[in-house]
Amino acid sequence: MTDQLTLLPEEFKVAPKFKVDGQVEGVFRTTSPDDFQTTAIEDLELSFEGVPGDRHAGFTRKSGGREPWYPRGTEMCNERQVSILSVEELSVIAGKMEIDDLRPEWIGGNILLSAIPNLTRIPPRTRLVFQGGLVIRVDGDNAPCRFAGAAIAANYPDRQGLDLLFPKVARGLRGLVGYVEKPSVIKGGETVTAHIPEQWIYPRG
Repeated sequence: MTDQLTLLPEEFKVAPKFKVDGQVEGVFRTTSPDDFQTTAIEDLELSFEGVPGDRHAGFTRKSGGREPWYPRGTEMCNERQVSILSVEELSVIAGKMEIDDLRPEWIGGNILLSAIPNLTRIPPRTRLVFQGGLVIRVDGDNAPCRFAGAAIAANYPDRQGLDLLFPKVARGLRGLVGYVEKPSVIKGGETVTAHIPEQWIYPRG
């Protein structure tokens, strides 16, 4: 068997782990599994299945266009239980779209955070530890889609093309998806600490 080792562990450039503090600005949920847009609420209860009754709740989910390696509709682990957005990034997207406001409810957000720079670029495996005890493990960034763009466009009926513009300008700014590692209840005003793991670039052969 050919030895495929190209770098020794000590030869990798590793960025050390660190922490970043932020704040919960709001929490949201859908009112039925058929809803895409969410509604602001005072506090949000999360279980190991995510947000009970929410569109994305469940231990498993059906694969879709984001998982071309599976036939559509394949049952798979649900790593997309929770949608996490950034106040600062939503403001940037709104500026790029030349609209007055972009509310987290319109694009199905569950948790709105502030003061964590470049939230969407937080790496997978990051733990978001909330003041009230909730812990969410980050799966990765949430790719923007035309479906969310259409929800935004519905709030600006005098503007054409916003549904297609959103996926173009929101890439890298659309927030995170993750799953519940430790259940609890959260509410606006709580602090949150992002525990960023060690990071390295895996080299191409």
